[in-house]
Amino acid sequence: MTDLLTMLARLKRPKTLIRAARIGMRDYRRSITLKRLLGFGHPTETTPILFALMELEAEMNAEREVNAAGYSPLRHVEVMIALMSEADLLRAARI
Repeated sequence: MTDLLTMLARLKRPKTLIRAARIGMRDYRRSITLKRLLGFGHPTETTPILFALMELEAEMNAEREVNAAGYSPLRHVEVMIALMSEADLLRAARI
């Protein structure tokens, strides 16, 4: 679990992307968002969800870096909102 949080802390993304995700975290609806992004709406454990979101975000970031035609900044923000919100849930569970 610590390794996962360390990996998340080491992510370097544009400030605008992070800022937009922080704003969007206020309206994060776990079951709705995860169903849309990952295909399931009743998650149980945070750790596997975080790994899936990290993989999805890494793919999106690679698309962003090469200016891929299919890259969607809106979807990237949505993935970052979910990733950051799930990380907060994991941190809260540790306390």
